Amino acid sequence: MRKKLAVSLASVGLLCSMGPVFAHHSVAGEYDVNKPVTVKGTVSKIEWTNPHARIYVDVADPNGKVTTWNFELQARSALTRLGWTGKSVKIGDTVTVEGDRARSGATGGHATAVLLADGSKVLMGANNDN
Repeated sequence: MRKKLAVSLASVGLLCSMGPVFAHHSVAGEYDVNKPVTVKGTVSKIEWTNPHARIYVDVADPNGKVTTWNFELQARSALTRLGWTGKSVKIGDTVTVEGDRARSGATGGHATAVLLADGSKVLMGANNDN
């Protein structure tokens, strides 16, 4: 009886630990590589969260109306390997973000390149499923 209980508890524990595996999304499932987008604006927020970091960019239209774009970046560990630090991009920086538009139509996407106002690239990469 104890052996069955132990096996049952171990099985439940294993199943519960697999939740994050099933929660990960495909880039192609959420973003449309056939709808590239490029925006230039001011960084208003940066989230160094897992599984992916995010950068928020305030973009003004010709009439001055500001829209905030939400871009998903790579995983924090991948950004660190690419040389990102807490000083790479700061709130208030002017950036140009290139990426794939959100399939939902929301003002956001998956960033494939982030360029600073001086033209230096702080993120450059191909579309991938990271």
